[in-house]
Amino acid sequence: MSDELDRRDEREPRDELAERFARLGDRPAVIDKGRTHSYGDLARAIRTTADRLRERGVAPHEAVVLNSDFSFGSIATLLALYMNRNVVVPLVAFTEGALRTVNDSCAPRHLVKVADDGSELVVEPMAAEDPGTATPEAYRPLVEAGAAGLVLLSSGSTGAPKAILHNLDTLVAEKTGSGDRVGSRTTNILMFLLFDHIGGINSLLGVFKVSGTAVLPARRTPEEICALIEEHGIRLLPTSPTFLNLILIGDYHRKHDLSSLRMISYGTEPMPEELLRRLHTALPRARLLQTFGTSETGISATTSESSESTYFRISDENVQYRIVDGELQLKSRTQFMGYLNYPDDSLTEDGWFRTGDLVEEKEDGFLKVKGRAKEVINVGGEKVLPLELESILLGSPLIDDCVVYGRPNSITGQSVCVDIKPSGEMTRADARRHVREFLEGKVEPFKLPAKVNLVEELRVSDRFKKQRIRA
Repeated sequence: MSDELDRRDEREPRDELAERFARLGDRPAVIDKGRTHSYGDLARAIRTTADRLRERGVAPHEAVVLNSDFSFGSIATLLALYMNRNVVVPLVAFTEGALRTVNDSCAPRHLVKVADDGSELVVEPMAAEDPGTATPEAYRPLVEAGAAGLVLLSSGSTGAPKAILHNLDTLVAEKTGSGDRVGSRTTNILMFLLFDHIGGINSLLGVFKVSGTAVLPARRTPEEICALIEEHGIRLLPTSPTFLNLILIGDYHRKHDLSSLRMISYGTEPMPEELLRRLHTALPRARLLQTFGTSETGISATTSESSESTYFRISDENVQYRIVDGELQLKSRTQFMGYLNYPDDSLTEDGWFRTGDLVEEKEDGFLKVKGRAKEVINVGGEKVLPLELESILLGSPLIDDCVVYGRPNSITGQSVCVDIKPSGEMTRADARRHVREFLEGKVEPFKLPAKVNLVEELRVSDRFKKQRIRA
């Protein structure tokens, strides 16, 4: 009898989510390429897709690669795989490194591709070249708990991507809540972050939490994003500081009516103080919220000190934090189960995750990210934080954007370099002179860039983060 109760309890979150969608009926759930799909449509699509997956031999707890970005069909398929208790490996781009990692580490059994509207579902067999014995063992706790899994790949900027295993049931339960927040007016949330990114998954589950509407972009360009904000009255935009600066540089906030925005949440990289000041001036009606999270621990609920401050507080009852030698460490209820292809050396012996983020804390508990430990530039034993220089340089009216990074130096170990995107015409000699003069007296001499490059565009990752690591 107790076994039956346990099995029924395992089904409850899935049943509750499906029932919630059906109960919301005609309420808009997803706007994809101009077409609105209701929660009732989504509930039906999930059931239909789950049936198709079973017909094509997709068994519970098997690893399934879902090749898609956000679409109505991909959302329905993700949730159908969750209902079927699969281990989902979402992949937006089939890069060589990502495929090698998936094949070598995730023991994939199926590759699923889906039409945007969910009308077509392609399921292909996918066998790992050498799955080994460790990966199936890593899934065993999910099987024993009757839970679905989620594997996210890190950006892999410094090597092979890390395959990060999560309990998808835990993520869904923590991030969707009870679903009681149903108002007469729906909240339109733009799905800017990628489908295979922890921030994208968090945004989607956040939509379900407030019974809101996910607005899906066809392309993530400043022009399209701002046009969608105007067209659909977007109230919440989750994005990155780098992308927000692209909006300002292109003057898209003036070309489009962005007055519907009530909150802009920014994360994935630190926010330069000067850029935050520019954003607050340009978009005074929107509250600017610093978010914080990692692929390993999930996204934490936060509270910014103000829209003009880069200080924030972790205000999530499910997340603990501590600072050790200046590095932020986290422990959360949505913490990952482990890496499938790397040792868990990012975890301390007592289970805290080392984020690699250097922070300072005020007496009132507000934190400020100073930069990534791996991006610190060592100039003859002196430490240089790229974010400090970038924040100062963005105060120049002659500079639209910049990125600071270190390069090897035979004498000092490393030297400080900066790429500058000027706001107007400028020669390299002018740029070198202006950077030195602008920083003079504001920073110590060892922090002055030894090399200044002029660029038309900064190097940005597909997740709209500045790329500071140089080969």
